[in-house]
Amino acid sequence: MTTFVLIHGAGSDSWYWHLVAPQLRAHGYDVVTPDLPTDDDGAGLAEYTDAVVAAIGDRDEIVLVAQSMAGFTAPMVCERVPVELMILVAAMTPTPGESPGEWWAATGQPEAQRALAEREGLSTEMDLKELFFHDVPAEVKAEAFARGEKRQANAPFEKPWPLDRWPDVPTRFLLCRGDRLFPAEFQRRVVRERLGIVPDEIDGGHLPALARPKELTARLHAYRVAFDR
Repeated sequence: MTTFVLIHGAGSDSWYWHLVAPQLRAHGYDVVTPDLPTDDDGAGLAEYTDAVVAAIGDRDEIVLVAQSMAGFTAPMVCERVPVELMILVAAMTPTPGESPGEWWAATGQPEAQRALAEREGLSTEMDLKELFFHDVPAEVKAEAFARGEKRQANAPFEKPWPLDRWPDVPTRFLLCRGDRLFPAEFQRRVVRERLGIVPDEIDGGHLPALARPKELTARLHAYRVAFDR
């Protein structure tokens, strides 16, 4: 049985996938949604990888889905677990020797975010709701803010990404056209330069699992079906 392993981003937890996981199970997949130790000051990318590998256990036919900062962790998981397909969603794409903290300036993300805000008449200092939740349905947004933001420790941002190359695993990238954190034009460039592929695109902002769970699930399912052909 195919297992979808869904990895959340920074300052988050497995709740991020709570609208997608049941829909994938309805398609007949096993689904694993590990919680990363984001609030642990001693946990870096290695410990994040350990958490994902432990959650996978002895499962096989793995499809790894990485949201946002999980783009750093997913390739490391591929070095330890036989992964059939890796899908990056609105993700950070690392390059060897670069830490997550260095990624922002190295890719030009701050300039891209500022340019998008100015172009669309948005504040260049958007709050969480404006930046991440602008297209999330009101009831989901209310639940998210009632739960509170999980603390994100600095540890994973400090050490270099340890791989010397991208893993030899089929990789797909799904960018979000309305992403205010990682603008579409920015992602198209970074993905082309770092992965040498053309990303696929979906409407909406940085959190498609909350804003567009049905559409995201359909995309993930379609990736798996196409891979099996």
